[in-house]
Amino acid sequence: MSNKKSTSGGFTFMSAFVAILAAVVLGELIFHLICGNPANFDAENHPINGNFLGTMYKGGFVVPLLIAILITIVTFSIERLITIARAKGKGNVTAFVRNIQTMVANNQFAEAIAACDKQQGSLANVVRAGVEKLQYINNDSSMDKESKVAAIQKEIEEATALELPMLSKNLVIISTCATIATLGGLIGTVLGMIRSFAALANAGAPDTTALATGISEALINTLIGILSSVIGIVMYNYFSTRVDAITYSMDEAGYSIIQSVNSK
Repeated sequence: MSNKKSTSGGFTFMSAFVAILAAVVLGELIFHLICGNPANFDAENHPINGNFLGTMYKGGFVVPLLIAILITIVTFSIERLITIARAKGKGNVTAFVRNIQTMVANNQFAEAIAACDKQQGSLANVVRAGVEKLQYINNDSSMDKESKVAAIQKEIEEATALELPMLSKNLVIISTCATIATLGGLIGTVLGMIRSFAALANAGAPDTTALATGISEALINTLIGILSSVIGIVMYNYFSTRVDAITYSMDEAGYSIIQSVNSK
């Protein structure tokens, strides 16, 4: 019997921390160097009419944090895309599971193991562990059917336990960023509105232009926050669905292996 192994991939804790820190630094650079470029402002240091970057810069200190959150979501979405694609394997998952079912039913264990090695990924690792265990105990006359089924179930469960954490790793970062983005956008908007009305009150006479500009700058925070949140929620749900599909394929293949024992 070979040792069970997990498909490596994805950011480690330290890599994730560095990626988040880099996103914060990049957000600050984008905010100050791109959004704060003097070309985005007129002689009175107001954003040029229709200049979105200048308006973003006037949104306040929350904007670079929201940009950092957006970068973080995009970064970890790319990381999950690559990792889950590797976990899925090289070939079609449905075809792979069907081939394994046929091979196991015909006691073609060596061919099934070779197919797992060709497929690679988390699914193939779990199936390979089950097939190897089945091959090992198939000719063991000292074990009854119930003992064989229990042994295979344990082997598959252990292999699955090694793979699932890798599949769902870092998804919590995406979901957390999606939540923080909305709240951060609202905080930035509220602070901007407070500043706008405070400036209006201190001016004495109502200045509708200044008020409209201040509100526009405040709402920039809401826009960036909601945009980041939408992207985060969509990506989180997409990856969760992908993980569920792979997990279902693991269960289906494991069930087929166990059924091959019950049918004898």
